[in-house]
Amino acid sequence: MSSATAAADQVREYKRQAAEFAADMVQDGMIVGLGTGSTAVFLVEALGRRHREGLRFLGIPTSIATEKLARSLGVPLTSFAEHESVDLAIDGADEIERGTLNLIKGLGGALLREKIVAAASKKFVVVADDSKLVDHLGADCLVPVEVTPFGWESTARHLGRLGARVSPRRSPTGQFFVSDGGNLILDCNFGTIAKPADTEDAIRRIVGVVDSGLFTGIASEAVTCGPEGLIHVTVTGAGNVF
Repeated sequence: MSSATAAADQVREYKRQAAEFAADMVQDGMIVGLGTGSTAVFLVEALGRRHREGLRFLGIPTSIATEKLARSLGVPLTSFAEHESVDLAIDGADEIERGTLNLIKGLGGALLREKIVAAASKKFVVVADDSKLVDHLGADCLVPVEVTPFGWESTARHLGRLGARVSPRRSPTGQFFVSDGGNLILDCNFGTIAKPADTEDAIRRIVGVVDSGLFTGIASEAVTCGPEGLIHVTVTGAGNVF
């Protein structure tokens, strides 16, 4: 086994451990927001196992991919037509800002549904391997912005005026990437973001923007895993190592 393969396997194990820890937060009777992405796959698998063992809960998936996985594992699903809020949402992140738990999410393209579920949740917990922890958002991660297909070029120019270098996301075949909501994704390089909440607000004010992958003031807890083990941190900065 190459060193690169071994390192990738270790990162997957860190993700699995963080997801398993968060899955244990789910209690009987809860409505649970089911995230999207590589770490969320481990979460849904863990919840599928817990359901088979007798835990009773209902999930609201944040993407078509997560919905398919959950159904394949026998996880019972519901919707906002049936429930006005979510007791606990658990999702991954592309970057987690230390101290604030502000996030960049959506490199997988599901940012709008992820944000709807997170905003409707009484508690939003983010799970990741510890490589996603950063001192400041944006230095090494693009900010996805979901936009309407009509006039996306104009929307992109307005984003550029905020200081971003903007590129429309494309599929491996060169076609525009289309989100589950039928929108386009513009990947924006803002560099280091000094004031994420202000940047999030400025992006939202642009006509044609549906929403962005900046999640500020939403996550209340984070569970990360790395060489030092599992770390459970709250937005106040208090945390425990397991």
